[in-house]
Amino acid sequence: MIQFVNPSKNTWAELSKRPTLPTENLDANVRAIFTDVQNRGDAAVLEYTEKFDQAKLTTLAVSQAEIDASEFEIDTELRTAIEVAKNAIYKFHESQREVPEIVETTTGVRCWRESRPIQRVGIYIPGGTAPLFSTVLMLGIPAKLAGCAEIVLCTPPDAEGKIHPAIRYAADRVGITKVFAAGGAQAVAALTSGTESIPAVMKIFGPGNQYVTAAKQLALQFGVAIDMPAGPSEVLIIADEFANPEFTAADLLSQAEHGTDSQVILLSNSSKIIEQSILQIQKQLQELPRAAVAAEALANSKAILFEDLDTCFAFSNVFAPEHLILALENAAEYRGLIQNAGSVFLGRYSCESAGDYASGTNHTLPTNGYARQYSGVSLDSFIKKITFQEIDAQGIKNLGPTIEILADAEGLQAHKNAVTLRLQKVKNSNS
Repeated sequence: MIQFVNPSKNTWAELSKRPTLPTENLDANVRAIFTDVQNRGDAAVLEYTEKFDQAKLTTLAVSQAEIDASEFEIDTELRTAIEVAKNAIYKFHESQREVPEIVETTTGVRCWRESRPIQRVGIYIPGGTAPLFSTVLMLGIPAKLAGCAEIVLCTPPDAEGKIHPAIRYAADRVGITKVFAAGGAQAVAALTSGTESIPAVMKIFGPGNQYVTAAKQLALQFGVAIDMPAGPSEVLIIADEFANPEFTAADLLSQAEHGTDSQVILLSNSSKIIEQSILQIQKQLQELPRAAVAAEALANSKAILFEDLDTCFAFSNVFAPEHLILALENAAEYRGLIQNAGSVFLGRYSCESAGDYASGTNHTLPTNGYARQYSGVSLDSFIKKITFQEIDAQGIKNLGPTIEILADAEGLQAHKNAVTLRLQKVKNSNS
């Protein structure tokens, strides 16, 4: 990790920049893939799957038989753990349901909102070296709770053309039946425009690499919504002198092992904690199967010593981390200092891994500073809010004159007339 001591505020924006993998002509390449998929459908997706995933497929759809077989391809312990996580995620997202509340804004004028599900959604599940079956639960469960009629799952196959059995099993447990072996920008393009096999959707969810993120942002130009620009994973830890260096090191490594472009940041007002945490990182790194990946991410990550915790929080709000861990004594007392973060973990036992898997909160979160503008995925992400209003004769009598004045001031006579006619009707009825 690169160490800094009390960097001045005018350097914070530069220090907050995320690492990027070298990509030449990223947007042009993604746009070319979109055009190809739009023109050639399944054939284009199959060709890109062979090119990028080294998997030669004859069909994109994962059969129900393959989904059913997944139960016997993973052990009982993992199936049980998935069930525990599923129940916690369900319970947390079920609590987010809203009961419509009718508000009488003026006598005779009643307004309220009702929720409706997005009818067809697509969820993208990264595969590769770390198949994120937990993301199937994080996206599939709120989609089902919201009442989405159709959930389309895309995930890249391995070199043998197979989808990881835990991904298939999680999809089955959630109730997702449309699963396709397609990854990368070509999968997002297929979800955007539709192919012979993959249905076009109305909104796309899920994290991915820079190509997937660029593809999701391009999907917006074709009228398809996205959850957020969710890119490489990141964590920021604020630790005081009471923090446990073993824990902070483990938490930093848990994000560093995601990918070489992951970003991990340690902030502290204690030089001793930073020193001990870095020593622990070096020790624990040797024991990780993904040590090479984590080491490369750590090479671009930072440990910053500040004079006090207030400055740590000020920097964190500029960075706007996906995950924020408060390794502080009485951590909950500092919540008011947090302005920008995707998900926050309070105290020494609240490891970020809990949120990734089984505490119940959603792990699909804004990265790359987007926590300044975006929230993480929730039940609301899969629904639309429709407003209703009901105005009776007394209501139009009370509110009508105000509407007439406002419409007249804007020079919109037809707007005014729609009210005037009704007011006249009410007057004639009363007389």
